Amino acid sequence: MPDTSPTDPSPSGQPAPSGAPQPDTKKPADPRKAAIRKLVLACVAGVAVVAFIAWLVQWWLHGRFIQSTNDAYLQADQVTVSTRVAGFVDQVLVAENQAVTKGQVLVRMDERDPRARFEQARALADQGNAAIIQTKAQIDAQDAEIAQAQARRDAAQAQVDFADRQVARYRALAATGAETNEHYDQLRNSSAQAHAQLAQATAALKSAQLQIATFRAEILQAQARIEQAIAQQRSAQVDLDATTIRAAVDGRVGDRSARVGQYAAVGTHMMTIVPVQDIYLVANFKETQIRRMRAGQPVRVSVDALGGETIRGTVESFAPGTGAQFALLPPDNATGNFTKVVQRVPVRIHIQPDAAQRVVLIPGLSVTAAVDTSVAVSDPAPAGNGS
Repeated sequence: MPDTSPTDPSPSGQPAPSGAPQPDTKKPADPRKAAIRKLVLACVAGVAVVAFIAWLVQWWLHGRFIQSTNDAYLQADQVTVSTRVAGFVDQVLVAENQAVTKGQVLVRMDERDPRARFEQARALADQGNAAIIQTKAQIDAQDAEIAQAQARRDAAQAQVDFADRQVARYRALAATGAETNEHYDQLRNSSAQAHAQLAQATAALKSAQLQIATFRAEILQAQARIEQAIAQQRSAQVDLDATTIRAAVDGRVGDRSARVGQYAAVGTHMMTIVPVQDIYLVANFKETQIRRMRAGQPVRVSVDALGGETIRGTVESFAPGTGAQFALLPPDNATGNFTKVVQRVPVRIHIQPDAAQRVVLIPGLSVTAAVDTSVAVSDPAPAGNGS
């Protein structure tokens, strides 16, 4: 077979030495491909420059006014349901996570003790009314007794007047001897007895009249007892009504701890009503971010639970202090060691989710809020500094 090795012979027919330079076998570059490559690179560079300029313009006109934070959470003004009267739980009429409406019955307490106090107070009121009726009857009887006493006094007064006239008439006769002294003394004795009977009748009349005042005082005391009984009855009625615990707001039941048969003292936590339909957002912005922020500015809210879906919102109000000021132990920086820390201001944001989004939103979810501070509004600055 002929030798097919790729060794190229030298011009003399001998193989080239190993150290000799090899001839360049590459084909020259196609100038059209090089021109296309340069054109592509130029286009890419041009697009990149245009995109950067567009981004820069968008940032200058809009982006630099966006203030965002991920230190934001959904909240709702939840209502704690507790007992106003002590007693045993008789019925629990709602389940955990159940939707309830305002006025709906949640729990019924044992009402026997409050009802007994109510009946006792009503009996005391009836007893006071009976005492007043009895005392008024005594006053009527006493009026008749006063009339009789007045008549006896008038009779005694007439007897006194007659006896005094007799004494005056027979005094002159006894002095001249026309009448015996014995008869005159009898008339004087009769006059004295008449005066004594008059004093006795006057005292009896006064005593009868004073008895009327006593009866009237008894009526006042009975009326006071009635008013006290009515107050006790109202208090018992309030306790009786409080045995039926109703929802104060629309919402959903959470943290339900009420159980049938358990004893609940006054103020015992039963459950919590969360008004999920009135949910709002509290975003904690840095103090360096709120300079241009105003109530009424639009907000874009991105909720993690919705996969980053955007919800529209509006800045509603600003807290009257930073979050640290309302902490259990506010910071006291009047010391020698001080480190400045950027504070955060809670901002309340009203959100406007659609029906599908509202089903998912619950208090406590973390979100990202971005406020567009380029929108001019007339509200004052939250911290008092100008825009």
